[in-house]
Amino acid sequence: MMVSRFFLLALGFAFCCSCFADEQPNILFIFSDDQCFETIGALGMTDIETPNLDRLVEEGTTFTHAYNMGGWNGAICVASRHMLNTGAYLWKAKKISENIGKDKPAHPGIPNYPKEGMMWSQMMKEAGYDTYMTGKWHVKADAAEIFDVARHIRPGMPNQTDEGYNRPVQGVPDKWSPFDTSFDGFWKGGKHWSEVVADDAQDFLEMAKAKENPFFMYIAFNAPHDPRQSPREYVEKYPLDRIEVPENFLPEYPYKNEIDNRPSLRDEKLAPFPRTKYAVQVHRQEYYAIITHLDTQIGRILDALEESGKRENTYIFFTSDHGLAVGHHGLIGKQNPFDHSVRVPFMVVGPGVEASKKVDSPIYLQDVMPTSLELAGVDVPERVQFKSLVPALEGSGEVGYEEIYFAYLESQRTIVKDGFKLILFPNVPKVLLFDLKNDPLEMRDVSGEYPEKVGELYKHFQELQEEMEDPVDLEGVFPEL
Repeated sequence: MMVSRFFLLALGFAFCCSCFADEQPNILFIFSDDQCFETIGALGMTDIETPNLDRLVEEGTTFTHAYNMGGWNGAICVASRHMLNTGAYLWKAKKISENIGKDKPAHPGIPNYPKEGMMWSQMMKEAGYDTYMTGKWHVKADAAEIFDVARHIRPGMPNQTDEGYNRPVQGVPDKWSPFDTSFDGFWKGGKHWSEVVADDAQDFLEMAKAKENPFFMYIAFNAPHDPRQSPREYVEKYPLDRIEVPENFLPEYPYKNEIDNRPSLRDEKLAPFPRTKYAVQVHRQEYYAIITHLDTQIGRILDALEESGKRENTYIFFTSDHGLAVGHHGLIGKQNPFDHSVRVPFMVVGPGVEASKKVDSPIYLQDVMPTSLELAGVDVPERVQFKSLVPALEGSGEVGYEEIYFAYLESQRTIVKDGFKLILFPNVPKVLLFDLKNDPLEMRDVSGEYPEKVGELYKHFQELQEEMEDPVDLEGVFPEL
């Protein structure tokens, strides 16, 4: 039975991926945390140094409009990672997460995914892969049980100290420093967590070099999540006079309480209210520094892959779980529907993947999961709702999303379609419309100028709500629509 299963797997792989790798390929998935789409130097949107991520842009295909679908609590990364590892859309992923580890399921009819072998890593293992994981997990399943090797399984974020909040204030000595190791956080254990992840990845590649099975590596950094700590030399790369304040900077976002971005939210209380350009410069300085430090560790991993002799038959995927505002729109965190917080970098490098290519078609970052399954020769199960990017990578088609959906708690709903973004704030209530082609920074609400477009998008959004099993009823909230 086992022989026939792998024969069919190999046969299926040959048919569906003949234009790519000649044999079952390795999958190297590199994942960052809180990294905005604009923070890749090669893309030219931010003055930031990322030479190794730039290599991925130059050597592979970049999907310029990769989105996260939202979150059911303030920790957006929890929802993002559950969607990634189950293949389920937002609200189904929430139900799956609530069933994991329960003797009596909260949602009858939804299986216990890790118990039934339905998680991403388990499907790769069933396809003949050796599976490795290190770093941030933040999924209810036990990573040590669903990967062959799992090391340094980290919690949601490094510890943030009291001194790390409501800072900095210009003219007042800053009690917190990103390179002071006494503040623990990323320094806990004596070595920066990003360096530990790179150490693990190098070791995994050394282990895989001696094995015949293909590998699936899930390399998940906590960086650049706060506390945004890095060695002094990385911070000094970005003197404050080098840091530009975002053009859409605001002292405060006008609806912050109604959209659940109130000052008590931990992401938002990192900087004082009202925001100042000085505070934003300091936070962006530390953000860029930890990203450049992260980039150095990614370079170590890419070099180790070359040295392993496995590079030619390996697909490298890089993305992040969501973006981050860091001063855009008067916001600091990611609990909002603007592109700086819902869009992420997304690069693919590997056999048959066109170099220096950019694809503008909208995708979800979680599409990496079915893409890797298809590349592995696995029939993507119907339960996986996200879509494979293989047609877009091979140039035979585009990803099949006509619109992008976003939701956060009950307070934010969004649809992106045909170059426009409709944002619904039910608790205000407020409708916003942005023309993304002409206003990519989302600074000018044009809902009053395009009432027909608002109505059209709202109708599409209602259809999306049904598809997504969205629990929020907007009936009567926006009677004008």
